[in-house]
Amino acid sequence: MATHTRYAPDRGLTVRMTATMFFLGLVFVAFVALIIGILTAAHVSSGAIIFFALVFGGGTAFISLFYSDRIALSAAGAREVTPQEAPKLHAIVDRLCALADMDKPRVAISRTDLPNAFATGRNSKHSVLCVTDGLLRRLEDDELEGVLAHELSHVAHKDVQVMTYASLLAIVAGLLVRFAFYSELFGGGRRNSNDGNAALIIPLIMLVSAVVYAISFLLIRLLSRYRELAADRSGALLTGQPSSLASALQKVSGAMSQIPIKDLRSAEALNAFYFAPAMRLNGKSLANIFSTHPSLERRLEELAKVQKQLGQVAPDNR
Repeated sequence: MATHTRYAPDRGLTVRMTATMFFLGLVFVAFVALIIGILTAAHVSSGAIIFFALVFGGGTAFISLFYSDRIALSAAGAREVTPQEAPKLHAIVDRLCALADMDKPRVAISRTDLPNAFATGRNSKHSVLCVTDGLLRRLEDDELEGVLAHELSHVAHKDVQVMTYASLLAIVAGLLVRFAFYSELFGGGRRNSNDGNAALIIPLIMLVSAVVYAISFLLIRLLSRYRELAADRSGALLTGQPSSLASALQKVSGAMSQIPIKDLRSAEALNAFYFAPAMRLNGKSLANIFSTHPSLERRLEELAKVQKQLGQVAPDNR
């Protein structure tokens, strides 16, 4: 949640995100218990496997969290720009940071026609906001402000931390499977060749891991979609112009159909960060379940609710 900014919290989405994190934790605990039980039954030591999985998984998460800004900028081919190089962009960021009462992030531009933006960093003091040339060319100032307010909301709500913690469970689970697999393949199976259960260990571990991975993947994707809706809402409330953000969403989504497929695929690695996923939208489909973002229709519906909310409270402020 945003503790030191004026970004409005969305309690409904916060509850759903908390519940999703809780279920992710349950899945992880159950998975570890199953792995320990399987390895114990096969007389394979589980202590070292769990220790190394936690060490490697924690190290990976640490690098991802503390260097997410550098990694994302490098992947996007972006560079930081000064107020002299991009005065309008910096002016909008300055205004939004003043409105939100938050630290100003570093500002960068990616020289690509793909219309998008992202913000990342472990906290507001170590964050970067990046926009593409394609976005700057296509949006009006009020639409650009809406997009940047959305992205700064991710920083204010510490979404990078939330998603890193969520992904840590999947990383450790994957490492546990790998270490357990090789432990049994190169040691346990031969040491316990007389044990009738030993031959079942590897397929059993792989089956359990496949189920856990599928559940974790869907929960993390669900969590990602929740945070995008929360960023839309809080960004629209901060600027007071949900219609501008809705217009920007429609422009960006429509422009995706003009981007070559090879360029969209090359940008897929940053989809979890982007304002809108780098993909061609096909309306409502099963693919939405696996997407990092809600459908365009869902986002526009939620912004319409914000517009109605602002319209209802406006008379009281006159």
